[in-house]
Amino acid sequence: MIELDRARGIIREKAVLVGVFLTDRPDAGPPLDELKGLAEAAGARVVGQLTQRRPAPDAATYMGRGKVEELKALVRSAHADLAIFDNDLTPAQTRNLEETLGARVLDRTELILDIFAGRARTYEARLAVELAQLEYSLPRLKRMWTHLSRQKKGIGLRGPGEKQIETDRRLVERRIHELRCELAAIHRRREREVATRSDHLTVSLVGYTNAGKSTLLNLLTGADVLTENALFSTLDTRTRRWQLPNWGPVLLSDTVGFIRDLPHHLIASFKATLEEARQAHLLLHVCDGSSPAVFEQVSAAYRVLEEIGLDEKDTLLIVNKIDAMADRGALDVLLSRYPAAIPISARTGEGIGHLTVAVADALGRTFLDVDVEMGVENGRLMAFLSAHAEVLSKQYRDARVTVHCRVARKHLGRILRDRGAVRPRGNGNGHPESEHPRGELEIPRAAGRDTW
Repeated sequence: MIELDRARGIIREKAVLVGVFLTDRPDAGPPLDELKGLAEAAGARVVGQLTQRRPAPDAATYMGRGKVEELKALVRSAHADLAIFDNDLTPAQTRNLEETLGARVLDRTELILDIFAGRARTYEARLAVELAQLEYSLPRLKRMWTHLSRQKKGIGLRGPGEKQIETDRRLVERRIHELRCELAAIHRRREREVATRSDHLTVSLVGYTNAGKSTLLNLLTGADVLTENALFSTLDTRTRRWQLPNWGPVLLSDTVGFIRDLPHHLIASFKATLEEARQAHLLLHVCDGSSPAVFEQVSAAYRVLEEIGLDEKDTLLIVNKIDAMADRGALDVLLSRYPAAIPISARTGEGIGHLTVAVADALGRTFLDVDVEMGVENGRLMAFLSAHAEVLSKQYRDARVTVHCRVARKHLGRILRDRGAVRPRGNGNGHPESEHPRGELEIPRAAGRDTW
């Protein structure tokens, strides 16, 4: 029976959760806590759960025949409207299950797409969700609209004709092409927008959904973006100015959260949204330390980073929500596996001082805080610094000018070739470095990412 949630103004359907765990995947466990969170985020009320372990999925119904009958009895006794699987089903499996259960069947991908559709706010996000939904539904048109198998009939429509499903498939494919072109244009525009901020240091928050990235953004920048204890509360990139102590201003971006088995359609569709992370100088990988599945969530987020080509970018692992960890022994276990991780609480502010020092130190491995001395007539070098460095101050003395700036190490060779004398002021975290005469500045090797 469908219920109306008057407080939230939404229709709530009763749902039974189903998980089929394959024995060849030892990392998959029986709990359905994440699926329950997804179902509740979509507006469903969970009224039952059913799990099964199998060596391989059944070709017709994914789960065994006996379990299908058990699921049918559970759906009827709970008066459920739909069954939600924590697996990806084929169109044939979905159709067979719906005929047997007498209720709608959703798989994991369809559920996530539905949540994204409800949470998308910007024009770009809505386009990305529509594209992902159409690509998912294209092979499922026959199940979604049973009339599409009928032949067109009527005056002026007689003859060989074509099935309505073929017509609609062509329309869907045309719309997919239009969306891809429009999103590609948005992606190119986003690349140009991000490129215009190349003179600023950028840091991106990435990680599993509901890990507290938006709360951390609010704490560090004083922003007031929406924070909600729900999966996928953020679908659009938000960038704010962060005054990093002992360093200066940087741009901090919040991105869409990751999840285990994130649908490939969504990863491709949200390519433009993830452009901020792709162009960032440093990634802050935020995980929920209070989650019992924190190890699996860290691994899942890293797999997504690898899939979108960001696994080699300099990254700091941030363990959030330590205030919600009842047993601090669990934190010790987590830090023993990830010794370079930084424990914090974005809600209480605990550990933020350590985080800011670590971020400044990480950025200092790529950027230098230096004084560049040159002749006042050296307009070429002055223009280069204005375009490629963050100029903090200028001091004129006789026929010389000293520019205090923050510049990427990769530009030091160009500065020296253009007759600039470089004297490091510090490494960006408040620790002074020894001065070097012109042409003798040592360039340390860039640091790699944390060990996962």
